[in-house]
Amino acid sequence: MGGFFGIISRADCVSDLFYGTDYNSHLGTKRGGMAVLSSKEFKRAIHNIENSYFRTKFEPDLSKMYGNSGIGVISDGGTNLSELIAMLIDEESSFERGIENVFDKVKGSCSILLLTREGLYAARDKLGRTPVVIGRKEGAFAASSESSAFFNLGYKTEKFLGPGEIVFMTAEGYEQRRKPNDKMQICAFLWVYYGYPSSDYEGINVEECRYRCGAALAKDDTVDVDFAAGIPDSGIAHGLGYATEKKIPFKRPYVKYTPTWPRSFMPQSQEVRDLVAKMKLIPVESLISGKKIVFCDDSIVRGTQLKETVQILYDFGVKEVHIRPACPTLIYPCTFLNFSRSRSTLDLAGRKAIQELEGTDEVDLAGYAIPGTEKYEAMIEKIRKRINVTTLKYQRLDDLIEAIGLPKDKVCTHCWDGTSYY
Repeated sequence: MGGFFGIISRADCVSDLFYGTDYNSHLGTKRGGMAVLSSKEFKRAIHNIENSYFRTKFEPDLSKMYGNSGIGVISDGGTNLSELIAMLIDEESSFERGIENVFDKVKGSCSILLLTREGLYAARDKLGRTPVVIGRKEGAFAASSESSAFFNLGYKTEKFLGPGEIVFMTAEGYEQRRKPNDKMQICAFLWVYYGYPSSDYEGINVEECRYRCGAALAKDDTVDVDFAAGIPDSGIAHGLGYATEKKIPFKRPYVKYTPTWPRSFMPQSQEVRDLVAKMKLIPVESLISGKKIVFCDDSIVRGTQLKETVQILYDFGVKEVHIRPACPTLIYPCTFLNFSRSRSTLDLAGRKAIQELEGTDEVDLAGYAIPGTEKYEAMIEKIRKRINVTTLKYQRLDDLIEAIGLPKDKVCTHCWDGTSYY
């Protein structure tokens, strides 16, 4: 995973670059970098942000930087990946042809910001799995992975780049250097999980999409509960959508302690992920004891953290726990963005259940991806027992696609149904 922010301006760009990059921090926790170009010199800073926040590490560098253009990145990748991309670009006679060379040779997703003395190139990966959005304000243009990076910096969203599209930006404007491809496979998990609530992708807001996901979960759900809730943070909007549709109360039996505990899905170590997930959620006993609760969550990846969360509810006297993930069962690992840090396919709760049912992992998965089939129901029951909940009901893929609002053939659903394009 990763995110970036780039800017070219008539005035000094360092402040906007710093805050714009920081607004992409939720997309990675391993490395951060900033590079600024002025008429006299090139300045850059790279820091490990695994044990600290972007702002804390980069604030001391700001006084040493000045320039009219710059790029910033938040990443969980290694520097060798950037070097590889640079080598592929350098193989060709122009930056445009070099970026196309990357698109042709890289299997997966690679969006690019390229800082030159003449201007700033922004390119969205060839199938558009991740977004790139252009913003503008008086005297400046910017490109970002997240449209929400623009609001507080005074930028207005100007354009969402299409798949494979390349634009060249100056402080006066931008021009298209490569037309977008027809085929798009934008990652559905942007709306379900790792996109920021205030961001738009393809003109579709994340928070509103999550309300629709929650409403879809509630539509045919007959479970009788005292109230709905969401697993903080990304499950909250799904839970609000569920509660609104069912006309039942929404409450917060778990609250998140945010001052010191960051997001938990990024750390490489399973032990660290589990510790962070446990420590940052604090139960509200008076809302739990004796209650029947339906919890909406963005997804179930491994299920280990959710199992611990559910056990705490039982420790505090909950009567029933009903889990409603906002997306279908994950049975195929992501091979494009690596949003999950699972080291093995069998880490996925769905695949683990299938392996237990079949006695082998070498099976046709198609039957397990279709709700209502005998295989599907057996898989769900295995997962339900493992995480120890009263009922478990996943989102249907067609309901998720409808909640997003794009045609199915423009959304990457590989994690759920195995479809994939390169």
